[in-house]
Amino acid sequence: MWQSYWNGLGIAAGLIIAIGTQNAFVLGQSLKREYHLSAALLCILCDALMIVLGVFGLAALLASHPAILQAVRWGGVVFLLAYAGFAAQRALRPQALLQQGQQALSHGAVVLTTLAVTLLNPHFYLDTLFLIGSLGSQQAHPAAYAAGAASASALWFIGLALGAAWLAPWLARPLTWRLLDSGIALLMLVIAYNLAFGQGLDVPS
Repeated sequence: MWQSYWNGLGIAAGLIIAIGTQNAFVLGQSLKREYHLSAALLCILCDALMIVLGVFGLAALLASHPAILQAVRWGGVVFLLAYAGFAAQRALRPQALLQQGQQALSHGAVVLTTLAVTLLNPHFYLDTLFLIGSLGSQQAHPAAYAAGAASASALWFIGLALGAAWLAPWLARPLTWRLLDSGIALLMLVIAYNLAFGQGLDVPS
């Protein structure tokens, strides 16, 4: 059982820690100290739900419906391009950046945005539902594997939220935000390009 748990922990850590829309948003909220723990907790819950569903059969079911995968793929491309555009606008317009820093997001806005950057990102499903989930279904103890994978998500997002919030006084500078938003915009464009012209959501056999 413990072998399955550690397998889940290791595999999920390697996929979830990679920089993506979830991590970028939680990092940004943590630096501003705006409901960052709520954002992190929501990411953890979404990850855990998709991991469990994938381990116990949903990944195999969806793989037999290519039209669903294509809809998720192109919907994600549109979302990522829009997200990149907003980030680039913040980076290129210092005045807009200052205004944003003065106007904190409400708790509801943070929750909705967290759901958007999670559920509208096809890579979220590829990592949690298909890759982690399909590997989990082959384990000797799938439940232990799912628990290990969910643990990796919890440790990462809580650590990201608390660590970034602790560093906020040193990182809360206009130049830092311009560089961060520039990096986020570039990252979203690369992910969108890979989805549109790369392998997309092709599920590994």
